[in-house]
Amino acid sequence: MTLQSHQHNDKKHARRPQLNREVAAQLASTEFARVADLLDRLTPDQWTTQTECPGWDVRAMAGHMLGMIQLLASLPELAGQQFTARRRIARNGGLLVDALTGLQVENNAALSTSELVDTVRTLSPKAARNRRRAPGIVRNHPLDDEEFGWWTYGYLFDVILTRDPFMHRIDISRAIGVPMTATAEHEGVIVNDVVAEWAQRHDRPFTLELTGPAGGRWIEGDGESLVLDPFEFCRILAGRAPGAGLLATRVPF
Repeated sequence: MTLQSHQHNDKKHARRPQLNREVAAQLASTEFARVADLLDRLTPDQWTTQTECPGWDVRAMAGHMLGMIQLLASLPELAGQQFTARRRIARNGGLLVDALTGLQVENNAALSTSELVDTVRTLSPKAARNRRRAPGIVRNHPLDDEEFGWWTYGYLFDVILTRDPFMHRIDISRAIGVPMTATAEHEGVIVNDVVAEWAQRHDRPFTLELTGPAGGRWIEGDGESLVLDPFEFCRILAGRAPGAGLLATRVPF
């Protein structure tokens, strides 16, 4: 483990995706389908359940998730959301991500839940396709994240834009009290990529065992030993729950 977190604080060492591009494309398509399936199963009461994200019930979170799909599916939508969010920041201050996600929730608030789910299903294939087709000149361009430093648009497209709905599926599943879908072929691949980045960021020896189909076992030298649920592991690294020791090392979602 030689790639340390401080190396991503400048454009030259902007973080790039570690996933194979075709694997990343399949993860994107499957994750969007998982989102639609989860939302489609919600009861009226579950839509109004509060999540761990302050101010967001399940319905608001779903509005944000759809908003990201809309942004990715259409260049005019992407430009419009970015313009409006930046104008709000200029007027009120704050972070771009907060302005953007708040706008997405507002824009989709008038949709019925069935309309929201239908739109997720309709636009998801185009959103995934646009991510996959981004040209190299775009993918290699550096982007300065407000919390984690520099990464490339390729990392954003292949990694973050799949981790974001994945984490929100965890949020919703916890809020409504249902088990998170857990397979080695999808959730396990996402978790493995999170583990790899986490290991690079703290760059210390460890033994990690994550239980269940989405988990696995990782050993890197003789260091701290951890055993926990893979989705709880991701929640801690995302800042949803406190983490001590090596679990205090954050990973972007």
